[in-house]
Amino acid sequence: MDVGSVEEEWREDCAPRRTLELFATKWTSMVLHTLHVRHGGAARTGVLLRSLPGISKKMLTQTLREMADSGLITRHVQGTIPPAVEYRLTELGERFVEPVELLYAWGRDNADALDALRPRPTSRR
Repeated sequence: MDVGSVEEEWREDCAPRRTLELFATKWTSMVLHTLHVRHGGAARTGVLLRSLPGISKKMLTQTLREMADSGLITRHVQGTIPPAVEYRLTELGERFVEPVELLYAWGRDNADALDALRPRPTSRR
């Protein structure tokens, strides 16, 4: 492989970098997983907050906003008082669930390898 094609393959807007950018925050993949596996593709904000231990309300709101802006989920406001907001996976979001589930399954199957990693300073284990 020549240097030009390697540079082209790893340019800033290449597919691998765009994929990693999407999952740069841990919460994006966890929200996708939780919506898909635990809630059948749709859940209200409070349900998601209770389903994701460790996430703050502010971080959940920010993550949901970014996911809606990128087209992974849609936001539905129900006309109740107070208004109830439900988030639903889009067709695009369903496509992104597949690699998340593969990665999470690998993690469950290889917990020993994860345990063997040296903890990073920012790690919570």
